Amino acid sequence: MNFAFSANAFRKYSLIDTIEILSDLGYEGIEIMADIPHAYPPDLNDRDIDAILATLDRCRMQISNINAFMLWAEGDTWHPSWIEADGRQRQKRIDHTLRCIELAARLGAPSISTEPGGPLEGMPVETGLRIFREGLEAVESLARAKEVKVLIEPEPDLLIERSDQFLRFIDGLDPRVFGLNFDIGHFYCVNEDPAALVSALQGHTCHYHLEDISADRVHHHLIPGMGAIDLPAVLGEINQLDYQGFVTVELYPYEDNPVETARKAMAYLRALYPVLSPVPSLVSPHEKSGKNAGLAPAYAAA
Repeated sequence: MNFAFSANAFRKYSLIDTIEILSDLGYEGIEIMADIPHAYPPDLNDRDIDAILATLDRCRMQISNINAFMLWAEGDTWHPSWIEADGRQRQKRIDHTLRCIELAARLGAPSISTEPGGPLEGMPVETGLRIFREGLEAVESLARAKEVKVLIEPEPDLLIERSDQFLRFIDGLDPRVFGLNFDIGHFYCVNEDPAALVSALQGHTCHYHLEDISADRVHHHLIPGMGAIDLPAVLGEINQLDYQGFVTVELYPYEDNPVETARKAMAYLRALYPVLSPVPSLVSPHEKSGKNAGLAPAYAAA
């Protein structure tokens, strides 16, 4: 089990700076946000790709996953979704996913994560499930050819929220192409026990998102240790599986203070796993230099 941090908390930083900061803090991996201002595929050129790869190599960082869920470049966190009533909007989600598969292949990322359909907004569930499956079929051949897994991430208030819904939906999809992005907090929000689900879903899980949630189970990501989830139990279950992939801390609500947030999350993880590298107590060189002021450009020179 390895630990990464999701770049979607660092929207006020460049991607290059984010990689360097997370490496400084002791993370082994980064989940790259395939959206503005980081790695929205239509905005990337060969030089950008080379800069990302060079920085990852220099910092000895791996990509845990490409986050293809958010799409602020064309809408918001959930829109355009896989199940929009307007077929032209659904096609935008399909096209974005195809571009993200290509990006993952170029960067050597093992997977992309995507929304579980989207908000129903009055659409019958069966209609949403049918349209979602049709959308996934449109990206299946490219994902198979590029050997990039497409991971569905159940989320509260979207088409697929619970583990049983996911299992019914995934049945019949090619397991070489499609899998699960297991978000620990999301399952807790819908009154499931994520620790109990680890073994039940292990055949589909290719990546984990880690955050805490308050006792009221409202969907708001909290720094690990600040909520009510028994995270040591969940991580213990994952560890029992001898899972070799990444658990990625996802704390996008903290974009006003992501460096300190990532530092606190790593301190929590290191308390559980002392073999992790020490958490720096000094201010990061990036904080000293003021590179985090405002919305930084997406890329810096390699």
